[in-house]
Amino acid sequence: MSADAPPIASTATEPDRYCVVGHPVAHSRSPWIHARFAALTGEPVAYGAQLLPLEGFADGIRRLADAGFRGCNVTVPFKFDAIALCDRLTDRARIAGAANTLRFEDGEIHGDNTDGAGLVADIERNLGLPIAGREVLLVGAGGAAAGVLGPLLAARPGRLIVTNRTHMRAVELVAAHQPLALLSETELVAQAQPALEGDFDIVINATASSLAGGMVPVPSSVLRPGALALDMMYGPAAQVFLAWALRHGAQPRDGLGMLVEQAAEAFLYWRGVRPPSAQVLGELRAHLAATAA
Repeated sequence: MSADAPPIASTATEPDRYCVVGHPVAHSRSPWIHARFAALTGEPVAYGAQLLPLEGFADGIRRLADAGFRGCNVTVPFKFDAIALCDRLTDRARIAGAANTLRFEDGEIHGDNTDGAGLVADIERNLGLPIAGREVLLVGAGGAAAGVLGPLLAARPGRLIVTNRTHMRAVELVAAHQPLALLSETELVAQAQPALEGDFDIVINATASSLAGGMVPVPSSVLRPGALALDMMYGPAAQVFLAWALRHGAQPRDGLGMLVEQAAEAFLYWRGVRPPSAQVLGELRAHLAATAA
């Protein structure tokens, strides 16, 4: 499930241009993260943010490619749209059915999905929590959940339950990933939210409920004492979920570490260089704490 071979880094005097695209996108921390990656690795990268209209994603991506951009990250709500534009896909993007990282090369669009690798790296490397053998609950069945399910299965949890407000979407997502679950020897099941049973070592919120300021979509009974409760959102959007986790004896974790780690995977895909993600995550948390003070 590794990315295909990245291009050789440019030797041009002008930096290569990349960006994050989404709707909305002004909140994104990706420009700050990639600026630090570029500074720490010495790679000639200039990175910004581009707001694309909800009905104009494909045209917007083609304009970026025509303007000489080397690639882009794709955030909500365009990850399913992005994969339809790709001429080539990595295995992990193909399995996810969604792309969050595009590379423009020789007139083609190459697509990858770095979300799941970023999530697993944050849990296993940054937190030091092995996923193998654990009981995992994934809440959601949209683009965010699709992007992380394959790498989560590759980490070989003992059991992984997918639940979603629209149950059939969870069923479809699970069905598409059953071959990988068999390879990983993981029990993979879709459960309807009203009938959700059991408790878990790791609970991951991959829904948009946090963005909308909504309530946590699962009962507190899903949390084992000391369980990891991770919201893939970060900042104010994650606060309701994090407070809920803390109130019920779980270990709360926002999506900032996942964001940095998936960005590092994208940087590697583009440049062939792995940036020091743990250092940048520490710097970003300190930066956000200072600006909030």
